[in-house]
Amino acid sequence: MPNHKPLIIAHRGSKGMAPENTLAAFQLGLNQGCEGIELDIHLTADGEIVVCHDLTLDRTTNGKGFIVEKSLSEIKTFDAGSWFGDSFKGETIPTLNEVFDLVPDTIMVNVEIKYAYGGQIEHKLLDLLHKRNRMDNVVISSFDHKCVRRVKLMEPAAKIGLLYQANLLDPIAYARSFDVDVYSLHPYFQHLDAEDVLKAVENGLYVYPYTANAESDLLHLTQIGVSGIITDFPGRLGALYKDRDLQ
Repeated sequence: MPNHKPLIIAHRGSKGMAPENTLAAFQLGLNQGCEGIELDIHLTADGEIVVCHDLTLDRTTNGKGFIVEKSLSEIKTFDAGSWFGDSFKGETIPTLNEVFDLVPDTIMVNVEIKYAYGGQIEHKLLDLLHKRNRMDNVVISSFDHKCVRRVKLMEPAAKIGLLYQANLLDPIAYARSFDVDVYSLHPYFQHLDAEDVLKAVENGLYVYPYTANAESDLLHLTQIGVSGIITDFPGRLGALYKDRDLQ
């Protein structure tokens, strides 16, 4: 195995061991040695950026309904931890601002835009990144590639990443077809091969595949030279590096 250690990126925090996209999950990821955190954002009715994967509250809280139809104060009344385990009772959906309070700026944060809300979320996100001085260590990704293109046009300093699940014929050519600079590729890990990674790196692109958890998959991604690995078990990946004395 090459002496290469991709960034350990905690998927929705340490999602495999804590309720996803909560401060508890992010803190656990930090405790387990992650070097990056991946999270998802939505807008509330009163224009606040909150961290949640789904459009609705139904799956990960004891509330119901669309996030965009509720105020932040109402969303904060719902429990986002008990569904995972009693020890997480009382966890709430955090704001992105609260995540930045918790996560030091030495940690890369991959912010995934789940829905653009008519272009509102791009403006809100960029305003917050400027306010918190987080532009340099945040990567903004989305399956909505028009959305991240708009982000880059609005703020040339922003780092944008392309999420995709399709097995693209030439992902590097696709990224280079944009009229703005693309920072990173975020492919589904099973649709990634060594040639794609090599071409991406040669073209100055970072490669952050999602979401690998099995040891065999983590080892394979390490061997083919990806830039970072998005995983539900950051502690497992860190232990793998330690066992193999990767620097």
